[in-house]
Amino acid sequence: MNIIKQATYDSHDVHIHSRDYVFQGFIQVEKVCLTHRLFNQTEYTPVIQRELIRRPEAAGVLLYSSAQQKVALIEQFRIGAMDDADSPWQLEVIAGVLDGDESPESCIQRESLEESGCSIGQPTHLFTFYPSAGACAEIFHLYSADVHLPSEGGVFGMPDEGENIKLHIINYRDVPDLLTSGRLKNAPVIMALQWLQQRINTTGSV
Repeated sequence: MNIIKQATYDSHDVHIHSRDYVFQGFIQVEKVCLTHRLFNQTEYTPVIQRELIRRPEAAGVLLYSSAQQKVALIEQFRIGAMDDADSPWQLEVIAGVLDGDESPESCIQRESLEESGCSIGQPTHLFTFYPSAGACAEIFHLYSADVHLPSEGGVFGMPDEGENIKLHIINYRDVPDLLTSGRLKNAPVIMALQWLQQRINTTGSV
């Protein structure tokens, strides 16, 4: 099997002609004009104009309990899903944006307390990825953590930040049906639950 461990080109093969902010708020939008190398050629593309969305670096964590055979997900309103045919209220892993020079681990420990009331120790890093590299520069760090979960869910979040978050406690046996139900529509929760399901199928438990 040929595993591609290194990209064909790197940032030196991109030439930035101009970049200007067209909007600056919680997110920023840049207008970028650039050229980049073409595969198997020495030439570059013509000048390309793109809009680039800049969001703060973020981190999320899947809370699960190997002792209780349960997993925790949260549900909240999401503006990006406002026009979703089923519901703007999305099921997700606990997540948040990094505060200044905060580490991803510190971020998920803080967010876990705010969004579930659960304290986590040393989490396990699963993946670091771009959720939507075609238009957005956001980087997302995904973790898992084995914790003691409450017997029931509840409502959490920071009201002064506009958060209204419902915690769901789900049995391991319901994870396969949830993954194929169409209810999950964001990458981190799908990736995290697929990781969990793979571990369960391989070892019999997590």
